[in-house]
Parts: sequence; structure tokens; C-alpha cells
Amino acid sequence: MKLKNLAAILDPTAPNDRPLIIELSPEGDELRRLTYGESRWRIAAMARGLLKRGLRRGDAVAIVAANSADYLTLYMATMAAGMVSVCVNHKLPRETVAHIMKDSAIQLAIADAERTPLVSELVPTVAMEQIDSLLDPGDFKSIDMNPEEVAMVLYTSGSTGLPKGVPLTHAGYIWATGATPEQRPGIEGKKTIIAAPLFHMNGLFSAKMVMINGGTIVLMTGFTAGGYIRAIDRQRVDMVTSVPTMLALVMRETDELAKADLTCVTTAVTGSAPSTPEFFADMHRLFPKAETANSWGTTESGPLGFGPHPDGIPKPLGALGFPRKGVDVRFVGGAEIGPTEGVLHIRTPALMTGYLNREADTNKRLIDGWYDTGDVMRRDENGFVFFVGRADDMFQCGGENVYPGEVEKLLGRHPDVAQACVVPVPDEIKYQLPVAFVVAKPGATPTEDKLRRFALDNGPAYAHPRAVWFVGELPLAGTNKIDRKALIDQAVATYARDSGRRL
Repeated sequence: MKLKNLAAILDPTAPNDRPLIIELSPEGDELRRLTYGESRWRIAAMARGLLKRGLRRGDAVAIVAANSADYLTLYMATMAAGMVSVCVNHKLPRETVAHIMKDSAIQLAIADAERTPLVSELVPTVAMEQIDSLLDPGDFKSIDMNPEEVAMVLYTSGSTGLPKGVPLTHAGYIWATGATPEQRPGIEGKKTIIAAPLFHMNGLFSAKMVMINGGTIVLMTGFTAGGYIRAIDRQRVDMVTSVPTMLALVMRETDELAKADLTCVTTAVTGSAPSTPEFFADMHRLFPKAETANSWGTTESGPLGFGPHPDGIPKPLGALGFPRKGVDVRFVGGAEIGPTEGVLHIRTPALMTGYLNREADTNKRLIDGWYDTGDVMRRDENGFVFFVGRADDMFQCGGENVYPGEVEKLLGRHPDVAQACVVPVPDEIKYQLPVAFVVAKPGATPTEDKLRRFALDNGPAYAHPRAVWFVGELPLAGTNKIDRKALIDQAVATYARDSGRRL
């Protein structure tokens, strides 16, 4: 039977007594369990309750809250009732959240106690702690939606201005959740940990992948590295989802890791940010019995673009994969780059129709049905695609293009480096110079001179970092990615202060 509502992906064959969601605290302690049967009942009752409240098909409902079992059931219920679910980054400034409320024409917000002040004076608001007041028990069948109708709106990070709303359709995401048949044997009846925030595509799509494949979501209400380790160990988690920064923090918890047994993990997936082959080697040491994978997707084009090679060729370490069936890719950048490297343009069935209320931005990124990802990629002789860097992050040093991602990968090859972030600082002669923030591996004591020499010996001279600053950890933005803008500001101020000793 062809599905006509994204909320209908919840596996109908999963037994009622199987746990769907195990909710954990940031420390890894179990707070609550919801079975498939209980979740089906709550989604139906919540969908009925939203309609009983007077909301109509197409109305936008905002969720402004930390991760929880109720967050996921509300998300599903909203779509089941034909409404648009808007998952709001609650870590954004108050005025930005206000922009989202207006931009999406929110009719109702559900917010937890900590975030209620962000929205309660702007739109009708129900406290997440009082969500049972929305329940109207009874049978309910998800409303049949047209393929082009919007299921949800996610907002981009807004690192260069106000975040942009990305409307995503029922048909597009029904395709996306069903586009990885090879994952079902690894998920069905198994536990997958999700600690990324549910307002971000990474965590939200991972949850849907578990739902459609009949697995169990081990959901952390917030991420801490120690709690993440304890959760995997105590719950005997089979599949790990993450962004690289989260795993880099986990790898530093040597005392907690010494007490834990992570051999239960059979699949470890990271995505939403680039990783080096050396990082994946570290992942394999962290999860010795797991297959590791590097996922890639964008809010605008969908959560996945690449998968296994159709001819069964093993995927090289660090590769994103081979374009999936139904996905078209091309590399744009001029004749000097050639057809195997350039900015990735992509077409997928999950592609957005355009940014919400942003015609100019839509025209800039959507070109004749192709989405300009802004990601520079390269393709090897077998068709596997590798991430090179963000075109937006690229800067020029002495007339040469520097991709921070490439320099970060180079520094990541050094045995003493756990993480690196490379950013530009202004220079009167070279225009811009690369500098680096580095987190050392536990017990390692790299020096600035050693890392600069390593970069000079193993990469182009123009790209070597002119300064290296060692930090305990890299700052994170709300999506658990590295806050590159904050580091640029810090680098400019620090380099200006110290530049008297730089050459």
C-alpha cells in the first residue's frame, strides 16, 4: 500500500509491546519508555485533540522543546492530522525565534517550561508538561495528503543571517525514509541511540529511520559525552548516530570509556559535518565490532544522497558513498576543475520546492530543478564521492583557494590531533591567512611548531596554518556542529594581538 502521510511510516508490523522510545537523561539514566502500542495510541489521540482544538489541515504547529518521547509523538501526530510540524531550534536568540513564529504563520506552539517564555507572548502556547490535555482518545487514521503538501518546515542554521524556512513534503520524505532498504536488517528490533537535537535533520531523520524499520529509539534529552557512553553500555545499543563533534568529545572521556563495554555497537554512523579517514579509524577503535559510515545530506535536498556501490565495490574510508537510485549529481566549477570535482548540484525526490517566503534565495540555490549545495566534492574512478569543503568557507591566501576542510583533514592525520578547525584571518599582503584551533588527543602534547611543520611537509605551503591555538574543546552551535563563526571572531582578535611575532 502506498503511503500518503509521512506519519504513517511507523512500522505496522512491530509488536505492540516492543519499546519504540526509551527516554534518557543527559547523564544516561532511564526516564521513560513508550511501546509501539502506547505510541500508536498517543499519536492517534493527539491528532484528534489538535483537530478538536480547531486547528485545520495545513496549519503550522511549532515544537519548541528539548528532546523527549512526547516531542516525537507530537511531531508524528501533527503530520497525521494534516498539519505542518515546525521543529524550532530553541537555542536561537529570542528575536530569531520570534522571526520563525511569524515566518511560518504558527497557529499553536508546544513548548517545555524552559522555552515557554520564548513563544508564549507571540502565539497560543501549550506547555509540553501539560501535553496530555491535548489527548482525545479514539481511533484515528492519518489523513491522506497530496504528494506536494508540506509535512514539516525545518530552518537552516542562519550562520549568515536569519534562518531560512525549508518546507519538506510528505511524498519527499516518504521516499527518503524508504530509500535505504539495506538498513532494515540492521535496525529492525534493534536499539539506535539519538542524542542530536530533534530540531535538526540529523536527529529527526534518524528517528524516522528507526520508526519505519521497527527498531527502538534510545533518545537522550540532552547530550553529554559521559552520558552517551553510559547510555550505549547500559542499554546495549546496536546502532550509533552522531555528528563528528559529539564523537570527538566521547573519545576524550578515557576514564568513562575504560568502564564501558561498547562492543554491542554493530553500526556507527556520523554525518552533518566532514570527517577524516583518521577519524574513522578512531571510530573503529571506539566501536571495535561496528561498521562505520559517513552520511551526508542537506535540509534542502533531503537527508541522504549516497549509499552502497551498485556493483558491490567496498566503500573507501571517508567516502560519502555512491549516488543512490533516484538521485542525480553533477559537479560545477568550470573547465579548470573538470567533471570529477566541483560544487555539488543535486536532484532528489526529497528536494524542497523553495525557501519559505524567500524568492531571491530560492532562485539563487534552485537552478532548473538542481539544488546548489555549496559543498565542494570530488568523485573517484569508481564513482564514490568525497567531501572537500564548503564553497562558502573557502578563502584566498596569496591568490590560492584554501578549503578549511582540506587543511582540517590534513591536521587530523597527525597522531596527536583529536580535532581541528581552520579559519581565516585578514592579512595586508596575502589578503587572508589560515589559522587553526586544535584539540589534542588525551595524553598528547603537540606543539605549534610541530603542527605547522607537519602541514608544510604534507600539504601545499600556502595552506599551512600561520598560527595554531590549543583549546580544551571547540565551541558548538545549536546543532552540535562546530561554531565556526565564533572561532573566526576569536581568531581575528587573537591574531591581531599576537601578530607582532608572526611572519
